[in-house]
Amino acid sequence: MKDLVLTLIGPDRPGLVESVAETVAAGGGNWLESRMAHLAGQFAGILRVEVPADKADALVTAIRKLEDRGLRMVIEPTISPPRLDQGRAIDLELVGQDRPGIMKEVSQLLASKGVNVEDLKTDRTSAPMSGEPLFSARARVRVPHQLPIGELRASLERLAQDLMVELRVAES
Repeated sequence: MKDLVLTLIGPDRPGLVESVAETVAAGGGNWLESRMAHLAGQFAGILRVEVPADKADALVTAIRKLEDRGLRMVIEPTISPPRLDQGRAIDLELVGQDRPGIMKEVSQLLASKGVNVEDLKTDRTSAPMSGEPLFSARARVRVPHQLPIGELRASLERLAQDLMVELRVAES
């Protein structure tokens, strides 16, 4: 079996996911996992499929034909990295008044501590009473075992104060 990771983007419309799913199934592939969203009128997604090695090239060719329907894509075979110590899973939630640079500051702190972001969802909404723009982020991260959770939490709390945002850290 061969695993492929596909990234897709194009103007959103009904039937896009169905056309990808149909193509994968018709090509002998198995849809394993995905993250897809509607963002500013665009459909954006990433998905992983497995396919018998002897059908992989034909599946890639079939998937590429979806570009005729307005989807742009990148298709890459997965690389199985050596199984390293994955660290501890932590969930982060952040909410505060929106301003440029929040994700830069948070991601910079996480990277400096060797923390890997595995899943991230952000959004900007209006505050219920004031209508002011609010930024929110939810992330699942992997913390190296050698980094004490208390140290990471303290660093994140200092940053949250500087950014004037609310932060929640929970071990998974």
